[in-house]
Amino acid sequence: MSLSTLIKTIQDIMRKDVGVDGDAQRISQMVWLLFLKIFDDKEKEWEITIDNYKSPLQSRFKWSNWAANDEGMTGEELIDFINNDLFPSLKKLSTTEGVSSHGKIVGSVFEDAYNYMKSGTLLRQVINTIQGDVDFNSSSDRHVFNDIYEKILQDLQSAGNAGEYYTPRAVTQFMVDILNPQLGERVFDPACGTGGFLVNVIEHKKKSFKTNKDIAKLQDNIHGIEKKPLPHMLAMTNMMLHGIDVPSNIRHDNTLSKPLKDYGPKDRMDVIITNPPFGGVEEDGIEKNFPKKYQTRETADLFMALIMHLLKPDTGRAGVVLPDGFLFGEGVKTNLKRELLKEFNLHTIVRLPKGVFSPYTGINTNILFFDKGEPTKHVWYYEHPYPEGYKSYSRSKPLRIEEFDLEKKWWNNRKQNEHAWKVSVKEIEDKNYNLDFKNPHSIDIIHTDPKILMQDYEQISKELIATRDLLKKELMQALGN
Repeated sequence: MSLSTLIKTIQDIMRKDVGVDGDAQRISQMVWLLFLKIFDDKEKEWEITIDNYKSPLQSRFKWSNWAANDEGMTGEELIDFINNDLFPSLKKLSTTEGVSSHGKIVGSVFEDAYNYMKSGTLLRQVINTIQGDVDFNSSSDRHVFNDIYEKILQDLQSAGNAGEYYTPRAVTQFMVDILNPQLGERVFDPACGTGGFLVNVIEHKKKSFKTNKDIAKLQDNIHGIEKKPLPHMLAMTNMMLHGIDVPSNIRHDNTLSKPLKDYGPKDRMDVIITNPPFGGVEEDGIEKNFPKKYQTRETADLFMALIMHLLKPDTGRAGVVLPDGFLFGEGVKTNLKRELLKEFNLHTIVRLPKGVFSPYTGINTNILFFDKGEPTKHVWYYEHPYPEGYKSYSRSKPLRIEEFDLEKKWWNNRKQNEHAWKVSVKEIEDKNYNLDFKNPHSIDIIHTDPKILMQDYEQISKELIATRDLLKKELMQALGN
């Protein structure tokens, strides 16, 4: 059975259970089960490769002892064991003193996990399906595990929240190829979602491996933070499957909740690569963690301020996905762009065409590449074209990594062409730091496809509602004061 078929089989069983409501819960349920199976398979490997390895789990909580026997616990006995024994024990691992680093990982995965299934009989069927068809010590099963992630992300789309942490694989790979993180460099994704950027970084760095010690160096230098429990659980699993056995640097937290002034030299990063959530509004008080000039509740702007602060002086570099609204926005956005041009070299903006993130969002997006140290003299723009015959991207016609060969060929030998143009800092300053420069070599095309128009309308409506709610909230607070 292929892994993509395996996922569908598991979900079909879960749909019969009255306790699991919707795709998000089904996915969350499936992920913690897969994690325990993966951890069990990894422990068998660690017992051979790590001297005196001791499992952080009590014997009865190991997958191989309670789940592996297809005629083992079932029905009410199984549900009672999971809810009242297994989960309480695993959750404690994140806070109990003296627990090994492997145990802390299990605890961090389970601190916000939940067993939604109510039928022990159906749960036994799910467990048997996983046990019978997946061996994560098999290189072939590991290799196609990405299929699980693609299927999960497709299902999360219908759950309504995938866009918050989904970045097309072609975009993540292109950004990593351009930033070219080296083995000893610290890499950080402050909104890492399911770990897509970091997995690409790992695979990129592995190309320069020379000794077994390199994997330990890699593990120490991969950093990520994710706010929501489900993508964090997926990220942890993803790291383990790509050679980061103890992904303790992948934390479950809100990156923006720590005051900017509390980040010191030890927190600086060589490379920051991310697609921060945009269109979101942070909870009250988060903006107070930032200097006055950056205080806003708009999530993407706060992340941008943090990224600029965390890059190492002189050597730090970043690639960040941002919406068009950042390019032409004012207020805090103007303050950010002014500093970006004065203290960083914003050397390139790749303008992505509509539909790259389809069907998750119709917002136009850009990739900003910048280095810390020298001020910007001019900004190169590269407008990524659709492949011949395309009018937009879709799930069946996604953006492909091969398309970025155009940018890669141009990157180190830059000349103006039908896709590329250069803008001086003086021109940007004269527009009050508006970075929204259109391609001077092309004519705007008005799309009349009803589907595209409807996507645009729905996105604009969402943004208007969010802005209205924010203004209403601030007005009520002002009146209250």
